[in-house]
Amino acid sequence: MAKPKTAYVCTDCGASALQWFGTCPSCGAAGTLSETIAERGLARRSGAAAVALDAVPAREQERISTGMAELDRALGGGLVAGQVALLGGDPGIGKSTLLLQALASFPPDQVVYVSGEESAEQVALRARRLSLSAGGVRLLAETQLERIVPALEAARARVAVIDSIQTLWSEALQSAPGSVAQVRECAAQLTRHAKSAGTALLLIGHVTKEGAIAGPRVLEHIVDTVLYFEGESHSSFRLVRAVKNRFGAVNELGVFAMTDKGLKEVGNPSRLFLSQHEKPVAGTCVLATIEGTRPLLVEIQALVDTAHAPNARRLSVGLEQNRLALLLAVLHRHAGIATWEQDVFVNAVGGVRINEPAADLAVSLAIVSSLADRPIAAKTVVFGEIGLAGEVRPAPRGQERLREAAKLGFEKAIVPRANRPKGAARIGGLEVLAVERVDEAVRLLRDL
Repeated sequence: MAKPKTAYVCTDCGASALQWFGTCPSCGAAGTLSETIAERGLARRSGAAAVALDAVPAREQERISTGMAELDRALGGGLVAGQVALLGGDPGIGKSTLLLQALASFPPDQVVYVSGEESAEQVALRARRLSLSAGGVRLLAETQLERIVPALEAARARVAVIDSIQTLWSEALQSAPGSVAQVRECAAQLTRHAKSAGTALLLIGHVTKEGAIAGPRVLEHIVDTVLYFEGESHSSFRLVRAVKNRFGAVNELGVFAMTDKGLKEVGNPSRLFLSQHEKPVAGTCVLATIEGTRPLLVEIQALVDTAHAPNARRLSVGLEQNRLALLLAVLHRHAGIATWEQDVFVNAVGGVRINEPAADLAVSLAIVSSLADRPIAAKTVVFGEIGLAGEVRPAPRGQERLREAAKLGFEKAIVPRANRPKGAARIGGLEVLAVERVDEAVRLLRDL
């Protein structure tokens, strides 16, 4: 079989060249030529016939459980035949361990693990160290794409894992493994195989120092699902977050704890993100947030201290930095809370990142509590978005947040008026205190 010819295409103007240049011969842009396989001339064929959308058979896809409920949750209920999922994360975070544990729960001869980073002996040693019964997992230590695809076709597995996509290379390209061209071509070939064979394919991907998946951005467009495996280096807890999913909801969250026997699922993550205090502490407030379809209770901590520099510091961990500056301005304008001479630090406990604006009210009350050195009443939960005019706006799925708080024994909830349960001020023993403006919430905080 003749080796396909390669060409170099400019990512800016689309011009092609037969060899690599430092600058594009057409537009002059520097470093924009990327290797790709040259297109062959195709014989003239009859066009495909379009069909009516109503005539296309649509049926619910059967889910393939990974044997780990938290991973299934992040995937939207499990894997689907022909699905291609990309799992990215920092080095050493536990990506290979997670998927090896998942594969070990499948019946024999249904899964294939392709290892491009470790030898077969290293993978076997990890399985024994984790006490996994992985006798049904077929292992292939290979990096060449032209050998991997035929092996997957012969295996006819339901699930396959590629560890990792950045280590694979195709003989059709001259560039090194991990380059943009190699990652794009290998991912495209493996995706075509998965779709045609009905194999659920899991790709492990490296990340850059900024935390994004390494390689071309098209890699995230090719796959059906993108998962990020997150965790702090000083913490044993790990989070699997879905940022793209064609077969389920995005922002779903799976929670794990890393132990000496591998990753263990955390069934009640709300307790993970709540600190245990013997008595109420000033500057702490419990937020009821939503991650995907899961309600979570997270403790927000704030520290307000006198600034010892001409410019007061504003620092947030786990929350958006610009949102903090906005909330401080609203508190000053509409609640009379001035912080221009104070350093303000805000932190979300447990290393979780909160992106929804429903955290505004909890952050604001934590800041007021720290500034006044007055704790918020114990067993109180808060949520709500704050607008620039000082109004407290409703948060989506408020009833689910309240039910989660009631389940964990909370007694009071400060919420937007639109989120108050209809016909009653209590839900499951939880007293609901509704507010319309931020100054009203600050006054209510002082009365608790």
